[in-house]
Amino acid sequence: MRERTIPTHDGGKLALYSYGTEDAPGERRVLLIGGAFLTALIYRPFSIALAKGLGDGWAVDVYDRRGRGNSTEQPADYSMATEIADVRTIMTASGARNILGHSLGGSVALNAAQEFAGTSYEPDKLAVYDAAVNIDGSVDTSWLTGFADSVDQGNVGMALARMKRGMEPGTALAKVPEPVLAGLMAIVSHTKINKLFRELMPTGVGELKAAYDEAESARDFSVLPASTRFMVGKKSPQYYKVTATRLHAAVPGSTLEVSPKGNHGSVPAAVRELVSDISDYFKG
Repeated sequence: MRERTIPTHDGGKLALYSYGTEDAPGERRVLLIGGAFLTALIYRPFSIALAKGLGDGWAVDVYDRRGRGNSTEQPADYSMATEIADVRTIMTASGARNILGHSLGGSVALNAAQEFAGTSYEPDKLAVYDAAVNIDGSVDTSWLTGFADSVDQGNVGMALARMKRGMEPGTALAKVPEPVLAGLMAIVSHTKINKLFRELMPTGVGELKAAYDEAESARDFSVLPASTRFMVGKKSPQYYKVTATRLHAAVPGSTLEVSPKGNHGSVPAAVRELVSDISDYFKG
């Protein structure tokens, strides 16, 4: 693994980690953009597995987005524009010509690719898994205000409960009364992974609002590369499937793939079936 610190346009810094063949050319590099509440370190098993799946002469680059890991905090004027500028910065530093986005990182990837259409930064190949994009109201964002309030108040249990109910509607936990669920979440918030969630909650408020607050039209993404692949886990929350289906219909030449055993966490968990599907797509 190679670790670098990359300066940003606004005086910040981004931590970049590269796996696989260090001097792989841009057309054989995949830039991985991670989701909310997750650091580049969480994606290390997947990055290693994907680099191996891609084979000799390939590399996977993953960076800590603003407000996590060894990267600087979100700036005061943080927005999706900040994320897009950071993608451009990382593409310049790594030379990567291919992009893979997971969850909220999928939203960043799609918005960046839309912005880059027709320029030298337009990716050769683009894939997203469970992209967290609000397409024509495909995502219910009514829980965001309450979640943000709980984070501001330092009420970790309630914040986790509202996020769980909002992002995983229809599950057994989502049906538990909010006060009861908040108590349960307060207890489990002391586990290692939920401690990370707690630390990244303030950052999460900003990025979730940037991705979800304004419903975008699927037509806005019609300029994406014709080879774009929209991937979704069969066991993931339903709104990811709705979003992926609408995006696929709007992007001529794109493909839609449902991972039979996939759930929302299958990417960082480096599920073998998914790693194989993704590496096959980029090798083309």
